[in-house]
Amino acid sequence: MGKDVTAVSEEVVRLDVREDLKAGREPFHKIMAAVQALREGQRLLLVAPFEPKPLYKVLGRMGFDHTTRQTEDGAWEVLFFRQG
Repeated sequence: MGKDVTAVSEEVVRLDVREDLKAGREPFHKIMAAVQALREGQRLLLVAPFEPKPLYKVLGRMGFDHTTRQTEDGAWEVLFFRQG
């Protein structure tokens, strides 16, 4: 796993894309790779500097739902999980 992808627990994989965006790098392919690498029962915790609304539809078509919260430091944490 890359330095910004962390297994928080066996069930949650954390991907922080704030540094990518700060450096001007588009993180979409990194996010999709993390989603594709999820094992049965795992969820993806995405950390971003803004609410990644376009991903909701993209991952929704792949069978994922999400919960979203904004942290005290202004970051957004989105937990993506498979529906059903």
